Amino acid sequence: MASKEYITALKQGRQSYQSALIKGKYPYLPALDDILSYTEIVATIDLGLMDIPLKKIIGTKTAGRSNAFANNFMPLLPDDSEFGMKWISLYKYQINEGIQDPIVAYEFMNQFYVQEGNKRVSVMKFLETYNITGTVIRLVPKKTEEKENRLYYEFLDFYQVAQNYDVWFSKEGSYKKLLKLIGKKEGEVWEEDERLHFHSAYIRFEKAFRMAGGEKLEMNVSDAFLIYIEIYGYDKVKEETDREIYQALQKTWNEIRLADKGGQVELIQNPETEKSSFLNRILPTGTLSNLIPEVTKIAFIYPKTTETSSWTYAHELGRLHLEQIFNGKIKTMAFDKADTDADVEAAIEEAIANGCSLIFTTAIQMVNQSVRSAIQHPKVKIFNCSIKMSYSSIFTYFARMYESKFLIGAIAAALSRTERLGYIAEYPIYGTIANINAFALGAKMINPYVKVHLVWSKVKGVNARERLDQEGIIFISDHDVITPQRASREYGLYRKNENGTLENLATPIWHWGKFYERIVKNLMSNNSETNAQKGKKAVNYWWGMSADVIDVICSKDMPHGTHRLIEFLKKSICAGDFHPFDGRIYSQDGMIRCEEGKTLEAEDIITMDWLVENVVGQIPEFEELTEEAQTLVQLQGVKIDETTNTEKQ
Repeated sequence: MASKEYITALKQGRQSYQSALIKGKYPYLPALDDILSYTEIVATIDLGLMDIPLKKIIGTKTAGRSNAFANNFMPLLPDDSEFGMKWISLYKYQINEGIQDPIVAYEFMNQFYVQEGNKRVSVMKFLETYNITGTVIRLVPKKTEEKENRLYYEFLDFYQVAQNYDVWFSKEGSYKKLLKLIGKKEGEVWEEDERLHFHSAYIRFEKAFRMAGGEKLEMNVSDAFLIYIEIYGYDKVKEETDREIYQALQKTWNEIRLADKGGQVELIQNPETEKSSFLNRILPTGTLSNLIPEVTKIAFIYPKTTETSSWTYAHELGRLHLEQIFNGKIKTMAFDKADTDADVEAAIEEAIANGCSLIFTTAIQMVNQSVRSAIQHPKVKIFNCSIKMSYSSIFTYFARMYESKFLIGAIAAALSRTERLGYIAEYPIYGTIANINAFALGAKMINPYVKVHLVWSKVKGVNARERLDQEGIIFISDHDVITPQRASREYGLYRKNENGTLENLATPIWHWGKFYERIVKNLMSNNSETNAQKGKKAVNYWWGMSADVIDVICSKDMPHGTHRLIEFLKKSICAGDFHPFDGRIYSQDGMIRCEEGKTLEAEDIITMDWLVENVVGQIPEFEELTEEAQTLVQLQGVKIDETTNTEKQ
């Protein structure tokens, strides 16, 4: 008499068989030998005895037994067949004693094919067991340029240190990102307890993800796991139960869904493109504040102090501008020295406790905590100063500084009597490469023979200014703003004179006050895009000269003709008649990056990972950077993530 369990398994098998036929798919188990008939194998590795995740066992080694199973490993043969009787016997033995004999399997491209033990696998899959013991032989395919092959070779590097088969990503670079998020260096071998903790955390997440309906999404569990630990941190995940993870996923589901759609980011490139109210457009600056019925409280969170950081100082000026322009209708709070996630979280919580409904976190490294806090406080609007971040719980904002850098480059070439200019950059993050290239293109427009010598101030063991000095370069583009505590003339564009003195020629300006003013006005508008889109899509504000949020200040001693040229270019950029990345542009390797008659798209500008042909230098590797720079590059490095789609407004 057939067991009811076999009848159930048989029903599952036949359903899977019929479903496959309807969809035009192969209804039986795939055979590895058939796959290998058109695949070149370059290595065979005996992995020995291991626990094989059952979800990764997808077929058989040979075609001989594959027709006995549907493609979900459930049986297809009648219950009174010899096959059926053996299956029932194995099922009873597993229930009463537990199957101990290991199967024999081959691993190919992170999937397993059974040589011995197909019925054991079928029984264990029916019982929804997580893994099964087996001896495994790995077959390594020849390296190719196909994406799946590249992903597999990234997995092989990961497996060598982690000995883990749970994780399989769909995006290149994800394994490296995972290692960084859990605090591991590339090539660092995991201890046994670290492997167990990771495996346990992953299994709990997988269970919670499926409970939350993750199987309805196109993204796989591993991709979702990476997003989750990026937001909440690996240490937290290790301590959470599957129920706690499930509850957190419920709050984070908008971010997961956004990533499932490709992490698309909508760039708002001009304030005028938002649905501003009629009053917001016609009233002069400051008048709108009279219409606000009550005082609005806004918090600014800084990574450093105004005395030690030019970046913080610039945003502090923006905060003061905001208070002044709204005539007491807005009150602000400032929190400094928030240089860890814990500090940022504490500052946000204190700001909310004090009645702040709008919070600006002014540094890229604050983005993950900003997202976590926004998820916990959905009624509070949090803006993070960064670009190309695909989070819907927060808004991000940045300026198109490359427009100013183009003008600075033109000024440098116009004033220099040599064909060698210097450029000091800090971090190879989104936007930085565009700034460098814009400077070089601006210089080349004035002098087609000019070369821009690039050095990085955040590379280990490098003193950027000394290096340029040794090369005899006297016209240098340096940091944009001075630091109050360390005031010097080494900012903007300056010239080194023979007597050692410095002469400031021009400097790009970040008008953060006007930036914040425009954002607040948009929030006050009932029709504001900002009010409508939180939690629905990722919105990045990326404004430039046309929004009056950046500018260039020139020395009064600059020649009149150069002044006229810069003013003409500035007005042309503001009007949209001229674009720095317009026409034919070559990179250092001779490739054409922009064709004649065309203009680079916003996405291409933000994510540039190449330098124009007249730049002397290179983008540093991750390992060359200082610890501070590595932290930022992990978040927004130009070589870290695959590009995402953006949408012009």
